[in-house]
Amino acid sequence: MHFFYIFVTMAEISISNKDWPRVKIKLKRKYNHLTDDELQYTEGQEDNLISKLADLVKRDRTYIVFTLQKALVNIDNNRL
Repeated sequence: MHFFYIFVTMAEISISNKDWPRVKIKLKRKYNHLTDDELQYTEGQEDNLISKLADLVKRDRTYIVFTLQKALVNIDNNRL
């Protein structure tokens, strides 16, 4: 009997619906080619967001997670 294991990568961050609008503004300032449609996000779907952003900005997952964490550290600051 063979067993196959599927490893699901849990997102390294958590973004609330409350914080997302501020994070989204920061991302749009840093990557002004991103559209509102491309930046759709549902709380709990961080892994999908990270993958989508990595594709859109041509950066690796680690960089995207770092960028999102930086945006969340001081949520009231408009800088990213």
